[in-house]
Amino acid sequence: MEYYNLCEQDSLLSQYMSELRDKNIQTDRMRFRTNVRRIGQIMAYEVSKKLAFDNTDVETPLAVAHTRTIGSNVVLGTVLRAGLPLHEGFLSYFDCAENAFVSAYRKYRNDSDDFDIQIEYMATPRLEGKTLILVDPMLATGASMVMAYKALLAKGEPARVHIVSIIASQQAVDFVKTHFDEEKTTLWVADVDPVLNDHSYIVPGLGDCGDLLYGIKE
Repeated sequence: MEYYNLCEQDSLLSQYMSELRDKNIQTDRMRFRTNVRRIGQIMAYEVSKKLAFDNTDVETPLAVAHTRTIGSNVVLGTVLRAGLPLHEGFLSYFDCAENAFVSAYRKYRNDSDDFDIQIEYMATPRLEGKTLILVDPMLATGASMVMAYKALLAKGEPARVHIVSIIASQQAVDFVKTHFDEEKTTLWVADVDPVLNDHSYIVPGLGDCGDLLYGIKE
């Protein structure tokens, strides 16, 4: 499986990642959402380098220009709810993409730290033969990403899959590598953190991404 950790090389992405993690900056919810969208745009540009392109002739006011345009049929998939601003960042670049949405959340058992991943909603076009870009800002255990992908397979088998997260744990990176087709899947992360805590949150991470984006849920 191809795997890219974009923070291994310094870029503007590192600045936005620093702000995203900073607990003082996080109090500005609008800025937090904006930074997630910005990171989505940067990562979309990087993913675009791995897509198929076609030669296209475009008529300008003066002559014909020989150009290159995306030849892949892209479906942009998102795990709700935390994935929405990241999805928006990608969609602002892949503005002709089809879109898919999956709700995947942790359902805790008996007031403990043990949980199951629940899928309760899905809306997607057909995926057969297309390029699926599946985004979720936090890849903690990797289980919700795998469950979301398996749910989407009910609508066909994509030709290529790009898994995209802002922060992943090393455990999740290893998990994804063993649960996706290594020949057709590429994993993209902005950064990798070493461990999960007892609640399966990434450490140092940034906290609960969904709550920071939209407010605390009951």
